[in-house]
Amino acid sequence: MKAILIDDEKPALQHLERLLLKDGRLEITGKYTSARRGLEHLEREKADIVFLDIGMPEMNGLEAGEYIAGLDRSTRIVYITAYSEYAIEAFELNAADYLLKPVTSQRLSKTLERLEIRIEQNEARVETLPEPAAAVKQLSILCFKRLEFMDSTEPGRKMQWRTSKAQEVFALLLHNRGQWILKDTIVDYVWPDFKPEKAVTNLHTTVYHIRKLLKAWGMDVQVEFSQERYRLTKENVLLDLEEFEQGYCSTSVESEEEWARREAVLSLYRGDYLEEHHYDWAETRRKELQIRFIRMSLHSAEYELSSVRPRQALDRLIVLQALDPYSDQICRLVLRSYADLGDFIGFRKHYDKYKELLQRDLGIRPDHVIDSWVQKVL
Repeated sequence: MKAILIDDEKPALQHLERLLLKDGRLEITGKYTSARRGLEHLEREKADIVFLDIGMPEMNGLEAGEYIAGLDRSTRIVYITAYSEYAIEAFELNAADYLLKPVTSQRLSKTLERLEIRIEQNEARVETLPEPAAAVKQLSILCFKRLEFMDSTEPGRKMQWRTSKAQEVFALLLHNRGQWILKDTIVDYVWPDFKPEKAVTNLHTTVYHIRKLLKAWGMDVQVEFSQERYRLTKENVLLDLEEFEQGYCSTSVESEEEWARREAVLSLYRGDYLEEHHYDWAETRRKELQIRFIRMSLHSAEYELSSVRPRQALDRLIVLQALDPYSDQICRLVLRSYADLGDFIGFRKHYDKYKELLQRDLGIRPDHVIDSWVQKVL
């Protein structure tokens, strides 16, 4: 097995090299006092194991671990630290093991034994893997109302986020899917009150948990890291937001077939975009999507009224008025639905409530055109 060593303290680097040479199980193909030079080595040549110091000034070892994972996920990382509290964080970042300074030959031998067992087990699994079966399930990510994963073969399957911050980081990456986001930007959104070093450590740990969850679900979704930036990419996973945007239509409904097609699109809108999570950075997009939903729904309601289905139109319009209670257009269509149903008591009550709402909240009266029409109907 090939290994490289990265530690900014030269005496510690030489000490670890002597121990490994004495043990004889690894071939040392490079040793560096700079994390960036070590990463350049890995870009040129694969290593099976990287011994990586956590506390380096130029680049934190946990951050360097992200780069290494991005280059080759099969590379095993053994973190080295003088501070035991980093040991837990090392495991959170999927370290193969960790070593506390000063490294002893006995502890190093145990680490190498663990690595040999893991590599042998992994090779055995690869050799016995069955032929891939045909895909029989569809995985989906839902963003309307709340963030959820869906498995078509297990409708009741529940997802468990490690923390609310992990959920928010994933939601932010999904919100900007395909686009690179600066690490500092993510930290500013999610951990605005944390000290920079602690916030970055939390981010690395959080990304590890996100990747672990995606793997457990079998999601073909990748969280990539490069040049201080993250991005999310996906394949073979449905996203209700994308389906809604692709099916959105701002024109009038002309046929029953068109109405049915739009119903399928509108049914994706279970609630406002990420409504239950209250992320400030999602607010602009939430409002844009809500406006699209209302506009498209109004065209469907107009078609229902023109095709003599006032009850169906009324049920739809009551939902829309809850989203946009001051809209003259929605109010007019609601009143028209009551009139077509012959329910003039409901007609009057609804208009009286609408007038009261405008006066109480906005200090205005309804538009004179709608007011004149109402008086004429009554």
